[in-house]
Amino acid sequence: MSYSQLFYVLSICVLYACSWQSDQPPKSAVDGMVLIPSGVYDMGGDNEQASRNEYPKHQVIIESFLMDESEVTNEEFSSFVKETGYITIAEQPINWDELKEQLAPGTPKPPDSVLMPGALVFTAPDRVNGYTDVSQWWQWQIGANWRHPTGPNSDISHIMNHPVVQIAWKDAKAYADWAGKRLPTESEWEWAARGGLINMIYPWGNESVNSGQAKANYFQGLFPVSNTALDGYTGTAPVRSYEPNGYGLYDMAGNVWEWCDDWYDVSFYSKKKNAQGNLQPDKGFNPNMPYQQEKVVRGGSFLCNDDYCSGYRNARRMGSTTDTGLNHTGFRCVKSL
Repeated sequence: MSYSQLFYVLSICVLYACSWQSDQPPKSAVDGMVLIPSGVYDMGGDNEQASRNEYPKHQVIIESFLMDESEVTNEEFSSFVKETGYITIAEQPINWDELKEQLAPGTPKPPDSVLMPGALVFTAPDRVNGYTDVSQWWQWQIGANWRHPTGPNSDISHIMNHPVVQIAWKDAKAYADWAGKRLPTESEWEWAARGGLINMIYPWGNESVNSGQAKANYFQGLFPVSNTALDGYTGTAPVRSYEPNGYGLYDMAGNVWEWCDDWYDVSFYSKKKNAQGNLQPDKGFNPNMPYQQEKVVRGGSFLCNDDYCSGYRNARRMGSTTDTGLNHTGFRCVKSL
C-alpha cells in the first residue's frame, strides 16, 4: 500500500470513528507559523446565509501543513521589497492590451491619464441604491498602492503591524516564493479557519459576530454609508488584535480578504466527489464576470457585515482577478511538510 493510499484509509477511518476533531493544542513553529493538523472535514456552507457557490457541502481530506499565524504585515512586505526591489502591480502603469482581455469586446480604451499606476479604494458614499453597483463605494485612485493604501497622501509608517493591502494575487505569490512558502489552497484555508470545530459558522463557533465581545474587525453600522467602529477600527487593525481560533490563527475572519492559490470556479463544489483530496479547479468560472479569470479570496474584511457579504463566515468564498489591488485585500502564506 502506498503512502497516499494509507493516508486515505486512515483519514476515512478517523472520520467515521469519531467525527475528527483535533484534541491537541496548536503547536507553534518557527517564523510565526502554526502547525495545522491533517484531517477530514465537511467543506461548504453552514447556515442560511450561505450562497449557492458554497454548496454542496462535501468531504475533503487535508494533509498537515504550516500556516502563518497572522496576515503578512506592512513590515514583512517591506522587507521583501527592500531585498528584492519588487514592484507591485498597483505601482505599474496599466497595460491596455492585457486589461481589454478582461472586458467585454468593443470596450473603448480610456485616456492614457486614467491608465496610470493606481488601485481601488473604498470611499463611503452619502447614500446607496442597492448593493449591485459596487462603483458606488469603490473608486479608482491613481497613486494608491501598498505604500499608500488609500491614495498618494496616505502612508504606512504608523501602521507597520497592520496587514499589507493593495496586493494583487501576483504580488502575494511573488512574496510567498521569496519566503520559501506558497499560498494556501481554498480547502486548506477553510480547514484552518475552522480551527478544529465541526460545521461551525465562524472560526470561534456559532455565536453571531454581532454578539458579545469583539471577535473580528468588520463593518458595524449601515454598510457602506456609516461605520460605527464598535470593534475599534474603521480600516485595517493590527494583526493579532482579536482572539485566535482553535489552531492559534489570528484574523481568519475580518480585517482583510486573503488570497488563495485556487482559481475561482463558482460551481466547482458540484464537480467534486465526496472524500476527495485537496482538489483545485483548472480554470476559473464566474458567469457574472465572463471575460475574467479570478482567484479565490477568503475570510472577509473590515468592510463586511451581515447586510452585505458576511465574508467572515468560514465557508464564504469570492473571487478577484490576479492583477486587482484593493485596500481591503491581503494574504498569508503556508508551507507544505
